[in-house]
Amino acid sequence: MSTTAARRTNVPDYTTAYYFLEGLSEIGIDYLFCNFGTDHAPIINEMAHRKQRGEAMPGVVRCPHENTAAHMAAGYAFVTGRGQGVLVHVDVGTANTANAMHNIYRSRLPVLLMAGKAPYTVNDELVGSRDTYVHFIQEPFDQASLVRPYLKWEWTLPSGVVVKEALRRAHSIMQSEPRGPVYLMMQRETLTQRWASDEIRSYAEDQFAATGGGGADPKLVAALADKLLTAENPILITGYAGRHDHASKAIDALAQFAGIAVYEANMTNNISHDSPCFVGFAPDKHLPDADVGILVDVDVPWFPSEVAANETTFWAHIDIDVLKPASPMWTFPGNLRMQGDSARILEQLLAEVRQKATPRFKEAAAARVTRLTAERDARLERAKKLASDKGQRDEINLHYLFAELDRLLEPRDIVFNEGVRNAGAALMQLRRPLPNTVMRSGGGGLGWSGAMALGAKLADPKHMMVQLVGDGSFYFGSPCSTFAVARQYKLPILSIVLDNSGWSAVKESTLRVFPSGEAKAQNEFEAELAPDVEFGRVGEAFGAYWEKVSDPAEVPAALARCVKEVRGGRAAILHARVTPL
Repeated sequence: MSTTAARRTNVPDYTTAYYFLEGLSEIGIDYLFCNFGTDHAPIINEMAHRKQRGEAMPGVVRCPHENTAAHMAAGYAFVTGRGQGVLVHVDVGTANTANAMHNIYRSRLPVLLMAGKAPYTVNDELVGSRDTYVHFIQEPFDQASLVRPYLKWEWTLPSGVVVKEALRRAHSIMQSEPRGPVYLMMQRETLTQRWASDEIRSYAEDQFAATGGGGADPKLVAALADKLLTAENPILITGYAGRHDHASKAIDALAQFAGIAVYEANMTNNISHDSPCFVGFAPDKHLPDADVGILVDVDVPWFPSEVAANETTFWAHIDIDVLKPASPMWTFPGNLRMQGDSARILEQLLAEVRQKATPRFKEAAAARVTRLTAERDARLERAKKLASDKGQRDEINLHYLFAELDRLLEPRDIVFNEGVRNAGAALMQLRRPLPNTVMRSGGGGLGWSGAMALGAKLADPKHMMVQLVGDGSFYFGSPCSTFAVARQYKLPILSIVLDNSGWSAVKESTLRVFPSGEAKAQNEFEAELAPDVEFGRVGEAFGAYWEKVSDPAEVPAALARCVKEVRGGRAAILHARVTPL
């Protein structure tokens, strides 16, 4: 053996796990959301070591279920824009994150998922060798395959000497646009290797930075500006542009100057719902008459099975993810496509339109804004009328319930809207004056809202986080784990469980496909869930305040009491009996 090789295999300083924790701090990881297992023994030991030495490392949030851990990281990233670490147990822990990883990937949120792997030595050849039953049965041929469809990058750490390099690489990829989750796997033997401090190199962010989106080709921007200058019925549809404040401002500024109707399609509220140009959530009414349409950071602008777009409409698509390569099929029109930072591109577009705007254009645009304001006011009147019907006992009208909740929300409180088929009623009644204060998952995995609210609360403790969730989705969300974390880490959230005793999405889907089928004739939809469940007692087991409300007349006072508890530092559940399945 060479002297160099000998030196590198007999060094005295610290283990890979020690440098791993140091490297996480260097890339800006504030928290590790953890569900520990046997693979994490070296990390746990070095956590204690670093604490004893008074050295920096991420805060640890222990989560009883991996669904909570991963979605908490997502909630933190949603508020801050900065990805956090999730540490889970080998293949089984990774499998338990798959639902969350789907949501995180489709929501374009940065998260660093990490897991151990079964030790690769059997006869105690190295520190960390196999020493228990599970080490022999938790080694699939392809552990990463459990979450690979939802990753931007994956790797198994081959040696501790590159641990900080691997972490920087993972961080650069997850934070680069379009943002998304990455996955790093590590074996115990690798984590217990010892290395001298001068052999572990750090990688500064200024040299290995994440990449953002840029602006667009000025010729394309000018072409779109020319189309807008002659448009009579322009519309703009956006889904997730509002995750960046400057994009929200750019959308609203362009819309008000050029008289463009703005619709939102899932994910987050992108502009203030008080904007004169914000006209709702389904563009079906305007699609047939639109002569110029702009898609901005959106995945599903409309449902082609329900409404047909005008074939003569000129469509421009501005998106950080314009081709949707993660979707095998994505067939929405785009006569002109510009990939990059939507805010920068819209700012370019507004500057071009301002420069070319004629008095006639300005007059026409102002007239459209006046018309759109009237549409907005009519929509708000419809919402008010829908909320005036309180419903009856055990059939509380959701519009009424959400309107009463709206009265209690402060501008920067955030609502995590997992009402599924009731999400539309919440969007109609919750007048959010600030962007990014109501959020829906970009994915289809249920059970995300409670943990995301926890992660958001950790990131923004001054404001209230509200979970809106149906009883069906409440089951998926591992509520025992959610409220255990809420108690242990003093993260009070308000959970409103909309109990209709079933999966309305399942029933409604069956009726859409078979409107006159046997399921309707027999009233058999396989959608009913356990009746008479006391959902609030789940929270009570972990110290949460709870109420069950069945009488519409009791809704305002019950909501007020729950909100008071949450603002006072205690989690609360309001179990509301709404119109049954």
